[in-house]
Amino acid sequence: MPRTYQGPASGEPLFERFGETPLRTAVFTYIGYLFLNILGRFQDFLRWCSVLHCPISGEPEKTRSFVPLYSSYEAFYTRNLYRRVQDCWNRPICSPPGVEIVLLDRYSPDFGWTLEFTGTKTRVLNLGSYNYLGFGDSKGPSITANEQMTYRFGVGVASSRQEAGSLILHRELEDLVAEFVGTEAAIVFSMGFATNSLNLPCLVDKSGNGSK
Repeated sequence: MPRTYQGPASGEPLFERFGETPLRTAVFTYIGYLFLNILGRFQDFLRWCSVLHCPISGEPEKTRSFVPLYSSYEAFYTRNLYRRVQDCWNRPICSPPGVEIVLLDRYSPDFGWTLEFTGTKTRVLNLGSYNYLGFGDSKGPSITANEQMTYRFGVGVASSRQEAGSLILHRELEDLVAEFVGTEAAIVFSMGFATNSLNLPCLVDKSGNGSK
């Protein structure tokens, strides 16, 4: 069974374990992948023999002398597997990405090769957006406060301190975070992988201990 890592203070080494997949589930999963792979290869063969015709799946005749822009082998799963269910992703919206979003409904007349709009819309709950603080909405308390702070402090508040300098707002936020987590002080970073990857190694080592 999976267990919870208690942290470096407990002296426990960091080692994640996950529940093993049942043999029956693994076997049927591999069989499903094998079947889809064989079916996709067979369909590619029929397209190569011109039995199945779809101009999107192949290089146009007038550009075949050009340098190829993609590998047919690398696009195998996109062409034969993802295409069938692509309507579940990359859904176009016509509203702010707030708590609720409005989707533009689409359908495919050719088994997923192309998608066309139906002219209807569907309002759904948004569970796929990084809208933690409500900044994706077009109105509300977060947007109002954001506008006020932008007029007061400018757009450089979220920039690096090496670029725009430290502001009183940074100090107030760090003091508030330190008070909330119960520490003497806190450092606030702007969001971004590069920020974390470049700064965290200066604070802790790979074991999670304080850097010397």
